[in-house]
Amino acid sequence: MKSVSAIGPTADHYYPAMDDIRKAAEVLKPVVNRTPLMRNHNLSEQYGADIYLKREDLQLVRSYKIRGAYNKIINLTANEQQQGIVCASAGNHAQGVAYVCALLKLKGTIFMPTPTPAQKQQQVRNYGQQWVDVRMIGDTYDDAYSHAMEFCKINHASFVHPFDDSKVIEGQASVGIEILDQLEQPADFVLMPVGGGGLASGLSCCFKSLSPKTTLVGVEPEGAASMSTSITMGSNQTLDQIDTFVDGAAVKRVGERTFEICRQNLDAVLTVPEGKVCSTLMQLYNQEAIVAEPAGALTTAALDYYKDEIRGKTVVCILSGGNNDILRTEEIKERSLLFEGLKHYFIVNFPQRAGTLREFLTEVLGPDDDISHFEYAKKNNCDRGPALIGIELTKKEDLQRLLTRMKDRQIRYEYLNDKQDLYRLLV
Repeated sequence: MKSVSAIGPTADHYYPAMDDIRKAAEVLKPVVNRTPLMRNHNLSEQYGADIYLKREDLQLVRSYKIRGAYNKIINLTANEQQQGIVCASAGNHAQGVAYVCALLKLKGTIFMPTPTPAQKQQQVRNYGQQWVDVRMIGDTYDDAYSHAMEFCKINHASFVHPFDDSKVIEGQASVGIEILDQLEQPADFVLMPVGGGGLASGLSCCFKSLSPKTTLVGVEPEGAASMSTSITMGSNQTLDQIDTFVDGAAVKRVGERTFEICRQNLDAVLTVPEGKVCSTLMQLYNQEAIVAEPAGALTTAALDYYKDEIRGKTVVCILSGGNNDILRTEEIKERSLLFEGLKHYFIVNFPQRAGTLREFLTEVLGPDDDISHFEYAKKNNCDRGPALIGIELTKKEDLQRLLTRMKDRQIRYEYLNDKQDLYRLLV
């Protein structure tokens, strides 16, 4: 976990006016759901605070992205609308644009990176119906973006940016208008996810104007820390590589407008490990029956890192989306177990004689340890043969006892969890 504090503005730059934010909120009223702001009993008890979840996972298209998409498209001229609508997105923005295109009967072309979960791809097609052409291209959002911009240039179409656009930012800010209207007491903290920065920009402008004493915290995934890196460096940076697991918040470069707004407005930007996000996804599902997507769980995942500051306070977490693919469940569970220190992988060199595996099971494994992965094949006449073994523990403290028993019995092994290149190759 890493946290950086935002700093003041530099040169003259765009900053949303409250009149424009209120206008966007009015325009959106007949189109979007006024999503509930729900006090969560379990989280409130856990942290000794009043924890509220702003349930944008219950929004139309199951994320807040429809707000910015509609506000941008409805503000285009009739000629611009007829020339065609284009966007690039890892999923949620694409769904919002697709829904609006079908609603307004406008032709849309949507570019999505190929790793986008299948559930999100299908939802885009479902929402867009015959009005939208979906094109899968590139490995990241940035790849899809470059192709979308080339398409716009050739076809004179209007690009709807997922975050770095004034009308998109003003549309996302309507989330803040609703929260302030729904809360009975002032919010001490608002935690918001940060991908490209559109939601954080709009929301933070709203609170800076109407609730200036609220502490505003942006939360981004550790593997795609583009905003915190940029704030630390003092200028907008492009990351060489990112982890795309938290696909709704994984961009190599945040927006130029959003960077300037966030560096001015946010009191801190916190990075959260992807494994912690996965543990939070499991907790939300098992305890709350909430199906969140990885980006949607960022803010509740961050609560552990603010547990001392938020005690006795009123805290709002933006649960930004619920577009999760059930096929990702095993990966989410795996990442969670690895992060919590409950799953460990070894290459074990077993002597090639009868009874070796039985001895490992009865004399090395603890009574509550479980083998969850095992691969072994005798390929030659050597006196030892390697096996890839995954062991699941009930408590992370059990690892040291397991290692001690392996050492006492002179078992030769290589631990893989801290050798990421080898782990990714074998597991």
